[in-house]
Amino acid sequence: MRFQTPLVPGRLICRYKRFLADVRLDDGREVTAHCANPGSMMGLAEPGTRVWLEPNDDPRKKLKFGLRLVEHDTGHFTGVDTGLANRVVREALDAGGVPALAGYDTVRPEQRYGEKSRVDFLLSGGGRPDAYVEVKSVTLSRHAGLAEFPDAVTARGARHLDDLAAMAAQGHRAVMLFLVQRTDACAVTLAADIDPGYAAAFAHARACGVEPLALGTRIDTAGICPGVPLPLRVAGPEG
Repeated sequence: MRFQTPLVPGRLICRYKRFLADVRLDDGREVTAHCANPGSMMGLAEPGTRVWLEPNDDPRKKLKFGLRLVEHDTGHFTGVDTGLANRVVREALDAGGVPALAGYDTVRPEQRYGEKSRVDFLLSGGGRPDAYVEVKSVTLSRHAGLAEFPDAVTARGARHLDDLAAMAAQGHRAVMLFLVQRTDACAVTLAADIDPGYAAAFAHARACGVEPLALGTRIDTAGICPGVPLPLRVAGPEG
């Protein structure tokens, strides 16, 4: 997934109202960017953080910049636009980059299922049971090399796990796919201390047959590409 326009660098002044960020660009201008991330962005929103914005000239958009990347002092990147996660996963699915989900004939996005939900992807064909795939963007890391989800309480995320569990009970494949938008992570775990409810819903869903998967990414200022599958460090259904 390549960015549509070249990114411009700057320093974060502040992030506020969840979806807004004031940034001082390297050329000295101060701009307000759209921040497409409903989470807390823990560890990624401190004033002075190096960030990269994508400009646009779309007359329908009030804000002419979108916050896309955080650049760490180590040279690693984190993709903070959660809206890009499905595009990256779609590329991976089309290219067979998720081995556990390879071999299906069709990949359909945004299909209705469960209780007032839409599954991110419905995979079908190939002589296999339909696979309902939910995608979550992972950006939190409080320990070197370890990414965590979620970074804030997410009742919606817990509901999606319940919907997946229901699909598994009906004999379908149900998959929770964590897309890790950090280049410094080599494994994923749950932030149970941040949202015990999500951790409990995850344990229940897994016991019902929901398959957890994790996929890494390759990120630079040109774009975000699917990486390799990553290990998920959580207890099994038995505890």
